[in-house]
Amino acid sequence: MPPTSADTARLLDAIAAAREAGSITDHSAATMREWLTQPRFAEFADELASRIDQGLWKELDDAYWTVIPFGTGGRRGTMYPVGSNAINDRTIGESAQGLADYVRSALPSGVTPTCAIAYDTRHRSEHFAKLCTEVLLAAGFKVFFLRGVRSTPELSFAVRHTGSACGIMVTASHNPPTDNAVKVYWAGGVQVLPPHDKGIIDRVMKVDAVHREPFDAGVADGRVAFVEAEVDAAFVKAVLLQSAPGPKDIAILYTPLHGVGATAVVPVLQGAGFKRLRLYGPHEKPDGDFPNVPGHVANPENPAVLTAVIEEARSRGDDLVVASDPDCDRLGAATPLTLAPGSAWGTFTGNQLCGLLCEQAIAARRSRGESRTDDYVVTTIVTSGLVRRVAESRGLKVDDTQLVGFKWICSAIDTHGPAGFVFGTEESHGYLAGTHVRDKDAAVAALLMAEQTASLKAAGRTPHERLDELFTIHGCHLERTINVMLPGASGMDRMKEIMASLRATPPSSFGGLAVARTRDQASLQTWTPGATPTGYAGVKSDVVLFDLAGPGAGPLLPDGRFPPLANAVAARPSGTEPKIKFYLFAFAPPCNAAELPKVKASLHERLDAMERDLRALVGV
Repeated sequence: MPPTSADTARLLDAIAAAREAGSITDHSAATMREWLTQPRFAEFADELASRIDQGLWKELDDAYWTVIPFGTGGRRGTMYPVGSNAINDRTIGESAQGLADYVRSALPSGVTPTCAIAYDTRHRSEHFAKLCTEVLLAAGFKVFFLRGVRSTPELSFAVRHTGSACGIMVTASHNPPTDNAVKVYWAGGVQVLPPHDKGIIDRVMKVDAVHREPFDAGVADGRVAFVEAEVDAAFVKAVLLQSAPGPKDIAILYTPLHGVGATAVVPVLQGAGFKRLRLYGPHEKPDGDFPNVPGHVANPENPAVLTAVIEEARSRGDDLVVASDPDCDRLGAATPLTLAPGSAWGTFTGNQLCGLLCEQAIAARRSRGESRTDDYVVTTIVTSGLVRRVAESRGLKVDDTQLVGFKWICSAIDTHGPAGFVFGTEESHGYLAGTHVRDKDAAVAALLMAEQTASLKAAGRTPHERLDELFTIHGCHLERTINVMLPGASGMDRMKEIMASLRATPPSSFGGLAVARTRDQASLQTWTPGATPTGYAGVKSDVVLFDLAGPGAGPLLPDGRFPPLANAVAARPSGTEPKIKFYLFAFAPPCNAAELPKVKASLHERLDAMERDLRALVGV
């Protein structure tokens, strides 16, 4: 029951007192008053009242100090039963309502809108998926629903397979267990892009009432169709089109990190002929708490999540460890350094896998006889220059101008033409070969990694040894990322201050290397020290990149492109999380194998110096 008038008056007085005491912000106070008094929030008033009576002001301030943004990919954050800055039934309902309203406005009159929906293993994911379905049913949609946990790339595939106008994936990817989210996809299976992203955001922000019809009623009358059996089989078949002939005799230990990956990676690897595949027991069970993962954050970008898995693999003589994040769109991997008995193991960074898997995707395409003269690779402005050097050495065109976020890579597939697309990749462990989806896909990445490892083993080598060979041919590339978390009400302001400072007072050097060129992606202007800024082509984004003097540096190429990334520093605030991410790149020219260990050591020292300078500059 909503609070009585007397209770409401008492609760409003408590809010005012908390604001006067500085326990909550002005925005929190104003928004909490709305949630107590406005009819559209009536179902949440009792829950809010209970928490006010308990004096949970810190929790409530975090939940109400702003409106959780519906970003260009969806809405992500901490789950909390009430609050405008939390993931709950109201904010998820608003997201689905705004999407439904926008899709209906974009379709011709009389067309029945359709949506594919899937969800992962996180707490309340199934509940939120059904809630979104109920909102779409009330808006006149037909929904293609995948029962049971599924991967994000399979949702992208389902949008394409069913010809849906849009798609919703309920997942917070590799975020902590406290979080959840909705990722929104447009027709064709790519996360929403301009102008649809802004159109949806505008509709979400204007939602007043959230309308729902019962899920079971939609099932009964056929407006909700369960499609998991059909889509599962078609998805695996599509991924296997990227398989290459060759050896398959390796032992693979796979961890889904308590997520959905066993629904995708396992049938793909088995279908490709890898018979010695087993799951890592402590991570096998789907569990939104990620109980056996260090820190309970199931992110394959963190090498620590693979430490225990590698120990088991070493003890049993395995050849490859692969890990997917909870929604199975990112891949991590580790192998022995050599084939010698008792060899030490090493994990791969996202950038290292970018180079290795790029080479494998090109080789696999050629082995299937599918190569074309217009073949190309797509990557981002902050991914290792090794990708471009590997691809161009094999005669492929490279687009390395894309913004961070795999939707930009997938948009480029349709811009350049799907027929020539070979591989797309970004440093944060995202990889795609094939055009079966328009998102990164851990299943196809695992396939590429397994086939490359098997082929190399048959030739007496490991992926680590092949990576070193690539370094001797194309130059040694080492990278480092630094994530600075800025939580709370002041986090967004601090991110803006850091970016403004980098633009207003650009650094002169990092790690002893002078800044040779600055690129401001927000204004699409670049300049060398003392020179007048000039424009360059691209999509505007809040990124600043500093190219450094030294090996690999050079002027713009005759076609107007920047040279491949060499020594550089980039800064990018997250669009979905309260953090700013810094990217550090170190490069040395090609060398012989005997020199490589010394070169690597020197580049690690350079990265250390760059990081020290960066932290001193921005005060983090």
